[in-house]
Amino acid sequence: MNYRMIAYSVGRILVAVAATMLAPLGLSLLYGESIALAYVIPIVISVLIGLCVSAKAPKNKSLYGRDGMFIVAIGWIVISIIGCLPFYISGQIPSFVDSFFETVSGFTTTGSSILTNVEALDKSLLFWRSFIGSAVWVYLRLQWRFFRQRIQEQLI
Repeated sequence: MNYRMIAYSVGRILVAVAATMLAPLGLSLLYGESIALAYVIPIVISVLIGLCVSAKAPKNKSLYGRDGMFIVAIGWIVISIIGCLPFYISGQIPSFVDSFFETVSGFTTTGSSILTNVEALDKSLLFWRSFIGSAVWVYLRLQWRFFRQRIQEQLI
């Protein structure tokens, strides 16, 4: 397994997740909500870790099926952990496990929810909750583009 390329890929995923959190952060500031820090903390964590592990492109850029499956599996776990932090830090979903479940449900677009009164969330969290379902398509598109490029490079 090409661990350096795996770390590089996951780092890029983390930076992409941080970029998707900028929209709900902007809405939080626009609406004057007091939970802007609930977005800033995960953005900073995501960018710092992402840039640290992807700052230098690996020399060996070859990826194989096992590497790709590992990147996707770790990617899903990492984006779900980072994605649940706004719910948890804001205190609007006080349990980390419930926040994680809500985020995984959003990323996988299953429609399951632990919330009984969704409208009680702040507007930016409602946006994040609905936005993460479409953010997964951005994630999948980036991964497909990335892997397709790597496969084409290996065939040439």
